[in-house]
Amino acid sequence: MSKRKLSRQQRWRIEKVQAERARRADRRDSQDSDKLAAGEYGPEQNGRVVAHFGRTLDVRPDEGGTAVRCHLRANLEGLVTGDRVIWRAAHDARDGVVVARGERTSVLERPDPRGQLKPVAANIDQILIVFAVEPAPHANLIDRYLVAAEATGIAPALVLNKIDLLPEQGGELRALLARYEGLGYPVVTTTTEREGGLADLYARLSGRTSVFVGQSGVGKSSLIDRLLPDEALRIGALSEDSRKGRHTTTTARLYDLPAADAGTPDEAGSGELIDSPGIREFGLIHLDEQQVTEGFIEFRDVLGRCRFRDCRHRQEPGCALLAAVERGEIHPERFASFRRIVESLETS
Repeated sequence: MSKRKLSRQQRWRIEKVQAERARRADRRDSQDSDKLAAGEYGPEQNGRVVAHFGRTLDVRPDEGGTAVRCHLRANLEGLVTGDRVIWRAAHDARDGVVVARGERTSVLERPDPRGQLKPVAANIDQILIVFAVEPAPHANLIDRYLVAAEATGIAPALVLNKIDLLPEQGGELRALLARYEGLGYPVVTTTTEREGGLADLYARLSGRTSVFVGQSGVGKSSLIDRLLPDEALRIGALSEDSRKGRHTTTTARLYDLPAADAGTPDEAGSGELIDSPGIREFGLIHLDEQQVTEGFIEFRDVLGRCRFRDCRHRQEPGCALLAAVERGEIHPERFASFRRIVESLETS
């Protein structure tokens, strides 16, 4: 993907804007230092970023309570929803300042319009890939999501929604799910059409910080609305008032999931969900062929065993992947899916 070239005037305007932002940040940092020295902020405490708005953040204290709107010290960049931070509250408790970021266990990144990877959320435990009985899922699409999830280093799980539409015997879809379960991927089934239809999902969410991804029409919004009923009501009221829909913002927000609904096992406690329309759209545009290859987890024990170091796993003699397919160690449909993904990268 070639980058758009900027004119001299455009570069000058960008540099001017960035310089002005830096000056404003320096002034804020100086003011923060003065306030800190003057004792206008309380002691350091731990918190979690629950929403991000440029140079300001909503931080939830680890001790509990309402999130506090904080701004950043000038030397802090790249904070995102889900980050663990150290912050200090103003004595009037109306705002605060973030002074440091904690270590991340994981980070979810997406390419910006220029193709540069930018973090959008941090400290995620699992990526839930949602697909549905209708529209009928295609194995290649599921594989694309799995490869993208594997590249993040965050554990993926599959969520089959709308199982009320599933034939009694399950048919080809059940066989497809069994294939992924055989690879070690957790599979959860859900429906919003009957009581207890989210029991398995609640159990999967319990004690974890999760994000949902998946194509349009599979019911992600319906699942999220059921999981966050109070938030759904708030967004609905906002939509009626502004005549705008849910996707008017791409700000990622962290939610505490309420207790499970009726029909859910008592041991299925709450978890956390990071949600935004930007996170739900998840692609491969930023990956190269090697990352795609490593994203097929059953390939990993075979990689590096080909006769030629530059093997492309097509028709080369001595290809270890092709040999594994012939031995039945790699499913031929998974290998065909891998080839389609690689070819799509070559033509994009």
